[in-house]
Formats: sequence, structure tokens, C-alpha cells
Amino acid sequence: MKRLFTLTICLLSLQILQAESITTNSAKTVKQVNLVTRVNSDAINADTTILPVLNQPMPLSSYGGIYKRRLDSIRKDIQLDYNEYVQAYIDLYMHNRDEMGQVAGLTKYYFPIYEKAFREAGIPDEIKFLSIVESKLDPNAVSRVGATGLWQFMGTTAKIYGLNMDNYVDERRDPIQSSYAAAAYLKDAYQEFGDWLLAIASYNCGKSNVERAVEKAGGVTDFWSIRQYLPVETRGYVPAFIAMNYVMNYFNKHNIVAQACNFSTRTDTVMVKRVVPLSNVAQALDVSLREITILNPSYRMAVVNGSPKTPRRLIIPQTAKGNYAALYNVLNGVDAPISTVAAKPATYAAVQYSPAKSERHIPTHHKVRKGETLASIADKFGCEVSDLKVWNHLKTNRAPVGAMLKVSVGEVAANVQDDGGYSKN
Repeated sequence: MKRLFTLTICLLSLQILQAESITTNSAKTVKQVNLVTRVNSDAINADTTILPVLNQPMPLSSYGGIYKRRLDSIRKDIQLDYNEYVQAYIDLYMHNRDEMGQVAGLTKYYFPIYEKAFREAGIPDEIKFLSIVESKLDPNAVSRVGATGLWQFMGTTAKIYGLNMDNYVDERRDPIQSSYAAAAYLKDAYQEFGDWLLAIASYNCGKSNVERAVEKAGGVTDFWSIRQYLPVETRGYVPAFIAMNYVMNYFNKHNIVAQACNFSTRTDTVMVKRVVPLSNVAQALDVSLREITILNPSYRMAVVNGSPKTPRRLIIPQTAKGNYAALYNVLNGVDAPISTVAAKPATYAAVQYSPAKSERHIPTHHKVRKGETLASIADKFGCEVSDLKVWNHLKTNRAPVGAMLKVSVGEVAANVQDDGGYSKN
């Protein structure tokens, strides 16, 4: 009996433990079901609670339908597939709410420029979102390998597509010029591959890498079929582009607010036929030098090097009529005092010019300082990394500290500071 009683107690204890386990698991299951239900209902209505929930390891199928329907609804000429790769980038971008709010604000200025260039070239409008993936709409962005500008052109490709780079100007930073170049590249790529996603992939890794991936996939011209054969970075590049299409169309559904630009978006364009420092333009318009340099990021030395044969474009904020006379004097070299116009302090790190200085040669050599790289030195002196390597017989991209490097061929420039004088904002 004693043994039987002991056995009975043990069996009862085991049943109690099993019951508690079932109850606990049931509660967890109910909680999980409620969580999924809340995601679906809130997503359809306001999306204000989606982001924290989506960061949890939940099955894609529990919320994917909402994103897929939304991507389908904005699809025009380019296939906007939805899958776990795209969702991962949506999560990443939505996590950086402040940054996406800033970018959304900048689109009001840059997107009309892109849309005009793409419309004239016959490029799908939605490719404009690719520039956000490339540079976050920063015309002064420079990658670790030297790709520059809103559309992140490398020097060689930029020259092929007509962008000029010299000691005065880098048209990779020009929103208008670089947009037409990007449109031309993408049009060429589409004509070769017959698929926009492959054209976009080639923008990241080059046409030859896409060609090899297509060959390895047996001639299939579908991004998701050749994805595994592409470089690692490019495998995420196209999903990032699709995700950015979603984010920029639906950021307000995720409680992200577009921030106002910190510069004037109402502008006028004038053609300049002489050398004009941007600081003089800023003074005439009664704005900061920072404002003018943001609108004209391609002028490396903060000077417009126009001439009668090659006039240069100058973007200026719309100004009061009272400033017209001073601006005319500056642009036409009329000797008239403009110092009576109060100039706002310049907060943009750019070259300062003194009218008292005369023309001189840009330094032909530069001593490498600690922390400098070939890319930063090339950017500073208006040349390419490849030029530095050729001029100095370098086999790697290292910049030996203390070494005296040849950095230019001694072209004449107006009033350049001894240290090269150029820095990004």
C-alpha cells in the first residue's frame, strides 16, 4: 500500500506539472495570436505600432500581405517584388526614423530635378529612389572607394557619361548634370539586359558582373534567379531599392514626418560668363555662403569659373528685387561696392577668397599627413586616386605618412589656399 500510495502521489504530481505547462503554453499562444492580430489591424489603419512588432522574430506571412499589397499598388514600370530580403531593408530604414524624415524633406528639392532628367531620357520615374540608396541625397557624399555625388559616380564612368572633373568643378556633385548621366547609364543598361532590376543591379556592380551572373544562371534575365551569382553587396542593392520605394511612399503610415530642408528650395538659374567667387554672390543676395554652396555643390573651390565660350550654371535662391543691382554688379564685374549689403556668416566649410590675391599655381606636391588617404587627397586636389597612383608609382591605395606626393600638373587657379582649401560640409 505504501508503495502504491507513493506511486499515486508521483503520478498526480506529474499530471499537475503537465497541466501547468499546458496552461503556460496556451497563454503564450493566445498572446502571440493577439499580437499578430494587432499587427494586421493596426497596419491597415495607422501603422503606428508596426515597427516595434516587426523587429520581433515573427513569420513573414503574418504581416507580409500588407507590404505586398502596398508595393503592388505603387508599381508602375518596374517590378517591385516583396520577400524577406525586401522586408529586412524596410525594417532597417524604418528604424532610422529621423534620417528618413530628413531624406523625405530633401526629396522636395531633388526629385523634381530627377523627374525632368528621367522623363526626357525615357527612364521610369521610380528609379529616382535609387539616389537615396546611393547617397541619402547628399551631393557631397564620397564613398570609401571614391564614388562621389548624389548618384555616386566613379571617375572613369563619370567621364564616359560626359561629366567634367577638374580643379574647378566636379560635375558628379551637380544634381542636374549627374542626373542626366545616371539616366543615360541606366538607359544603356536596360537596352542591354531588357530588365530594369538588372539595369539597377549593374549600376552597383557594373554591367560585366551582371553579364557573368546571367551566364552562370543559364541565360535567365531575372534578378532573383541570378542574385546568388552577383557580388554580395549587389544582392542587397536591389532589395534596398525596392524597400526605399515602399518607405518613401508610405513613411507617413509609419509615423515618420518629412522635415523641412535647411536651405531655400525656391530657386532661379543664371548663366555666368566670368570667374565669380560664391562668397560675392552670397553677399549680394544677403544670404550665407553655406546657402549658395549647398545649391552649387559642384564648384570645388567655391568659385564659378565661367567664360564667354563656356558659361557656367549658377543656382541662386529667389531674392528680393532690391538685391538685383548688387547681383548684376557681381556677375558682370561692375566696380560697385557691395559691402553695404549685410552678409550673413558662412557656416559652410569652403574656400575663402580675397580680392587682393592674384592668380597662382595649385601646389604640385603634397606631404601626406596622419589620417589622410589617397581618396581624401585626390578629393582635396581635384584629381583621381588612379592619377595619384600613376604619378607616384604606387601599387596600393595606401597613403604613406610623410611621403611627398605629386598631386597636380600645376594648372592655374585663382586664389587657392595653400592646403588645397576644399572640404565637405
